[in-house]
Amino acid sequence: MSENIMRIIDLRGQNLSRAELLAAMPRAAMGTSEATDLVRPILDDVKERGAAALRDFEEKFDHVRPKNLRVPVEAIKDALTTLDPEVRAAIEESVRRARAVAANQVPKDFYTDLAEGARVAERWIPIQRVGLYVPGGKAVYPSSVIMNAVPAQAAGVESLAIATPPARDNEEGLPNKTILATCAILGVDEVYAVGGAQAIAMFAYGAKGSEPQDGDILCDPVDKITGPGNIFVATAKSLVSAFVGIDAVAGPTEIGIIADETANPSLLAADLIGQAEHDELAGSVLFTDSTEIADKVQESLKYRVPRTEHAERVHTSLSGTQSAIVLTDGLDQSIDAANAYAAEHLEIQTKDADAVVKRIKNAGAIFRGPYSPVPLGDYMSGSNHVLPTGGTARFAAGLGVHTFMKPVEVIEYDEEGLKALAARINAFAVSEDLPAHGECVLSRFVKDPYDKATLREQEKEAGLR
Repeated sequence: MSENIMRIIDLRGQNLSRAELLAAMPRAAMGTSEATDLVRPILDDVKERGAAALRDFEEKFDHVRPKNLRVPVEAIKDALTTLDPEVRAAIEESVRRARAVAANQVPKDFYTDLAEGARVAERWIPIQRVGLYVPGGKAVYPSSVIMNAVPAQAAGVESLAIATPPARDNEEGLPNKTILATCAILGVDEVYAVGGAQAIAMFAYGAKGSEPQDGDILCDPVDKITGPGNIFVATAKSLVSAFVGIDAVAGPTEIGIIADETANPSLLAADLIGQAEHDELAGSVLFTDSTEIADKVQESLKYRVPRTEHAERVHTSLSGTQSAIVLTDGLDQSIDAANAYAAEHLEIQTKDADAVVKRIKNAGAIFRGPYSPVPLGDYMSGSNHVLPTGGTARFAAGLGVHTFMKPVEVIEYDEEGLKALAARINAFAVSEDLPAHGECVLSRFVKDPYDKATLREQEKEAGLR
């Protein structure tokens, strides 16, 4: 009998503290110091030389030197006309569902009246300009165009730009045609054939032109950058985040599954493989209190992994330290472990899935039942697949309309509203040794807020006390 593919983490019989449970969870080792050393010079060069640096880096990393870094609008339109009708129908349905969900996500403005003439309102304001990154690499991701652009459009973002690497088989240095066609379907026409850390630099700093077709300014800087990418993209986003917004610093993708004895082990194996296909560092974790389920999943993996197209990549991912079958004493411990793991995607395949869903506190997205697998969310469910990774679902949420908006409070007090609080504001300010704060308010009601000897009397005369 061949060896099992996935390692076992056995939590049975252990009463673990929160810290011990967090430490027991499988994680990919992510060293970023080397990436930082490589990425920082790229950022600096793009900031200094603009489009000239972008062309050099595209030639170096993507092995093509695009003539047009900004994709001509005609090329975007042409990509749609040649798109396979079945693929187009799938993309359009995905867009339709994503837009329906996004429309309901738009936050509402509100106000609170605290007293007569005293109101605090909150307005949700769209971010003005956003750069959306769509990765290349081991696969093509038109779905990432949808997941980024649809909520941004629903939020009311005025200016959307997309950057994605040029296709290596395209002599003109244009991006993948399916990605361009998806941009056309969404009505996005500012698209750049730029990938990697250099794309993040272009969005963060803007880029001056270097050839006539670029114009004086190739790309204006953005206010926020969103979208997934490899470790170099993630590192670049982290480095520029001091002065431009980012959605998150994403790590390798991951799936967690809570399963009991009622789950179908063949489906569990298929779902683990589906996520492992992304990347050798992808994490796949099964939480179960059933040794029978664990054994059957291992056997199913031995049968299925060699038969899938990317078998070597999948095997590397499933056998890595970031993946495991976690054995527990029962459903309660499975739920506790899953909350500690805080999976990007968490499937629930148990007898009473609803009861389990109610107890999940940490997950990027929850997939309830055997007919809600992760790929449904990747492409067509209407939910967003840009989700927190690496345990960050303990404090972070996935991409949504809220990502592209900012709440701004509007303070609306009239004279009487401020007058009722003026003396108290002054007392508060004095207690913090910030007397000018109080004097600022008192200046609206008394003659000389700096005359502390008579101030109390002035406050009384003004009706502040």
